[in-house]
Amino acid sequence: MAVKQVTVIDHPLVQEKLTRLRDKRTPSPEFRRLLGELAVLLVFEATRDLRLRPTRVRTPLAVARGHRLRDNLLLVPVLRAGLALVEPLTRLIPEARIGFIGLRRDEQTLQPEAYLEKLPADLTDCEVLLLDPMLATGGSALAALEMLTARGARRIRLVNVLAAPEGVRNIHARFPRVAIYTAALDKRLNKLGYIVPGLGDAGDRAFGV
Repeated sequence: MAVKQVTVIDHPLVQEKLTRLRDKRTPSPEFRRLLGELAVLLVFEATRDLRLRPTRVRTPLAVARGHRLRDNLLLVPVLRAGLALVEPLTRLIPEARIGFIGLRRDEQTLQPEAYLEKLPADLTDCEVLLLDPMLATGGSALAALEMLTARGARRIRLVNVLAAPEGVRNIHARFPRVAIYTAALDKRLNKLGYIVPGLGDAGDRAFGV
């Protein structure tokens, strides 16, 4: 389902894995594995319209026409929870480069504080996949998008396991052309800025601390 630059991927495998992530009884190793598996399924959909260039390869029998990716792909996880999405995606897209954005949330103001920005200097020609399991208030994603666009990024896809309506509105108020891909658009945020029903703190649950 796609509505105003938001694609909710309702594939049965996506929804089954999301349900297991939501379950508070799911242990950290399984939670982390499920996050990675979901990331692959979400990115598979998010990259559906990547540009290709034609090529030819020689099979054991003959020459065959084929395609290579035309664009430079950059995976950018938002630390720390986004780390759980990276390794499975590098197996799917081994030629992709990886940048890092480190943000922590001030629990009083709910505003993001940057502590790491490791990105190529020029992102003009990159297809950027911004990876963050949770789109809650949108503060972290907005901060990351500001960093990326400051380096010239023009084609950015935001991949989230879960999103809240408040976060979607905040993103598109500032970046209306950014496409969001998620497994679910949940009901709301609570007073602490957590997605409800959500799945809790994705970083804590993925890494156990």
